Amino acid sequence: MNRRMVVFILGWILKLEALFLLLPLLVGLLYREFTGCLCFLITIAVCGLAGVLIARKKPANTVFYMKEGCAATALGWILLSITGALPFYLSREIPSYTDALFETISGFTTTGASVLPEVESLSYCMLFWRSFTHWLGGMGVLVFLLAVIKMTGGSHMNLMRAESPGPSVGKLVPKVKHTAAILYQIYLFLTVVQIVLLLLGGMPVFDAVTTAFGTAGTGGFGIKNDSMAGYSPYIQWVTTIFMLLFGVNFNMYFLLLLKKWKTAFRMEEVRGYFLVVLAATGIILVNTYDAAVGFFGSLRHVAFQVASIITTTGFSTVDFDLWPEASRTVLVMLMFIGACAGSTGGGIKVSRFIVLIKSVRRELSSYIYPKSVKRINVDGRPVEHEVIRGINVYFITFILIFSFSVLCLSFEGKGMVTSFTAVAATINNIGPGLELVGPAQNFGGFTPLSKYVLMFDMLAGRLELFPLLLLFYPPCLKGLLGIGRRGKK
Repeated sequence: MNRRMVVFILGWILKLEALFLLLPLLVGLLYREFTGCLCFLITIAVCGLAGVLIARKKPANTVFYMKEGCAATALGWILLSITGALPFYLSREIPSYTDALFETISGFTTTGASVLPEVESLSYCMLFWRSFTHWLGGMGVLVFLLAVIKMTGGSHMNLMRAESPGPSVGKLVPKVKHTAAILYQIYLFLTVVQIVLLLLGGMPVFDAVTTAFGTAGTGGFGIKNDSMAGYSPYIQWVTTIFMLLFGVNFNMYFLLLLKKWKTAFRMEEVRGYFLVVLAATGIILVNTYDAAVGFFGSLRHVAFQVASIITTTGFSTVDFDLWPEASRTVLVMLMFIGACAGSTGGGIKVSRFIVLIKSVRRELSSYIYPKSVKRINVDGRPVEHEVIRGINVYFITFILIFSFSVLCLSFEGKGMVTSFTAVAATINNIGPGLELVGPAQNFGGFTPLSKYVLMFDMLAGRLELFPLLLLFYPPCLKGLLGIGRRGKK
């Protein structure tokens, strides 16, 4: 285990966080919120000083492998959240550190689950930081880090694979550093376009920026108590479209930039993603049609909620917990499906379900033609056995963590639907669930122990389970602690 390189990366993460914290500090100065500014200054000083001390000297050996990549990613996200919660706690706008940490982890993991009964009491600088964590966590802090520090060999790819959502991660261009830069350029471009379109719809600048941050990161932290319900139909449609766009595999956008139109639009995952969106929208629209708002009004609300749930954004325009049972069931199913791999969305991912369905079909075929050898192909290319094995193990691990988390929450006696959807909403990075954690409710009613279970689920879901679990795996833990084969540090 290359511990020095892991620590060096953690130092860089703290320095980057200090840099990012300057933006909410400027917002605080703009709105003359001097208490908030002081809290951000203290946090910047803590992160900056710690980062400089930890990363003052680059290790001679900068090469590390998948285990170091996973450890650095998991520890980096934990450290990022622990320090990122300080402004909320120091300002006493969230007086409990556990609640402040829950809100911050929910922000960075782009979950959008909140413990706040009403958000409009927060200061502008805190609201900005709360939404900005979504934007930072959407594409990934370590992906940003890849563009600014140099590493050798396959180290870049090991970091990207550990942080990027989806069953497999590839390079868009020969150098991973350039791939990270391209991803962030696309990400930034789409964010700016959405801000401009929201401004054209009459949305205030602050609202437009924070809404775009929540949409781009598919996080869903709103700055209004009613989320997006109070905005105009135009703004709701713009947000719907961009939620869907940020749920698309970013490889498609790169192919479009290269003018490879046929290859881009033939991506099975993207086609499957939009097929699920259309099917879910049609089913729910028929089930919830409201003559009072008409066809287009009903379509707007249904399309918004379907886009919000499948992309794991979590915005809402209506209290969908009041919808009929069939519609709520469809939404819960969308929570698990999630967006595309290589997007900012959460969930299990469409690509995994495509491979799973094809695996089941191949298994059925083997019963009829036992001697046949049939490979699973996606986008015309065979899927490697290691990828299929990884997807199967992912599903098993997901079910185990999900079941254990629901069991832990069940001791509070809040009801099966509440416990089930609370875990589904956090491990899939959705935000709202049903009943006591529905869109009109919050997660503040859980005990601290349950909140830490849900925080673990949020981090595990965002990091695709294994990077976080690896921290508890004895060989990795011993390597991080510096315990050698002889048992000495």
